[in-house]
Amino acid sequence: MSFVDDADQLPAFVEVNRPRAHGAGLDLFEYDRVTAPLTSLHDWPAAFAAAGRRYASAAERAAAEGRTVTAGTAYRDAARWFHVAGLLPHPDRAAAARLAAEADTAMRRALALLEPTAERVEGEGFAGWLRRPAPVGEAAPAGQAPVVVVVPGMDSGKEEFHAVAEALLARGVAVLAIDGPGQGVLAATSAPEPDYQRVVGRALDAIAHHDGLDPARVAVIGLSLGGYYAATAAAREPRLRAAVTVSGPYRLDWEHLVPFVTETLAQRCGGPEAARAFAARVDLTALAPVITLPLLVVEGGEDRIPGITNATALASEAPNAELLLVPHGNHLLGTALPDWLPTTADWLAARLA
Repeated sequence: MSFVDDADQLPAFVEVNRPRAHGAGLDLFEYDRVTAPLTSLHDWPAAFAAAGRRYASAAERAAAEGRTVTAGTAYRDAARWFHVAGLLPHPDRAAAARLAAEADTAMRRALALLEPTAERVEGEGFAGWLRRPAPVGEAAPAGQAPVVVVVPGMDSGKEEFHAVAEALLARGVAVLAIDGPGQGVLAATSAPEPDYQRVVGRALDAIAHHDGLDPARVAVIGLSLGGYYAATAAAREPRLRAAVTVSGPYRLDWEHLVPFVTETLAQRCGGPEAARAFAARVDLTALAPVITLPLLVVEGGEDRIPGITNATALASEAPNAELLLVPHGNHLLGTALPDWLPTTADWLAARLA
């Protein structure tokens, strides 16, 4: 039986994704209203997509009336709902691709209205949005801003981690939030890339000559499986000055992974055997000692997923690493945003100062 076909999984899936929805910026009261009528996980994509389209329609009306901020905010909310609509391992890859495209389109429209300086940056194996911090005061010098690349995880995308991006922007740091192979708008056309330093490297190449950015001050933050990706980049991409992993895996054990993870990996990788081979590559044992740049490992004490060894060990094995452990934090620490996000944003801004 597929994970999605198991009726007993619905209540647990709704509950476990509630903090994640909060972290992604969804209103939790609306989340409860959307999930309350569900009778099957098969209903999830349509229900969340419908919420996204309600926001997109509201944005269109506001834009037509010249209410720019309202329209841009509604488009941004639409992007969040479309993204969460695609969290399940969708049996119809074309339908999943449409959801990712709707999230991408909504975010493009939001940025066009709210942040006209934002740019689409894409290349081989990645697509993302480059956002620049707003100047502080009219007399603020132009200068060159440092840049942080935000890397999503197994089933996430560049439309999920708004809070991370906005915390960095508020501290004068530019943000490039990307989808890499097997992620977001690229999930339907590519498989996950375990050697993610190649993806980060191409992203850095793409922004190297953008106005207002300092290519000598760049860092990466990866969340969930993106934490593993960030660690591989930290070990192998010499242009990075610092790195952060949030709820990242140290190692995966295929035989003990829960069905949601194995089915999602199988879908993204192109089949169970390819997924098993990918999971075997997710192991930081050899890389940890060669990560010599400043590294912050953020972990939640309540983050316990079978088959996943958390990256806590990375903090003791990487030579220049620190551990930020939030005892009551869950996976992605959506239950504890004030306890890690400001500190993490400050840490990155300081390392790039």
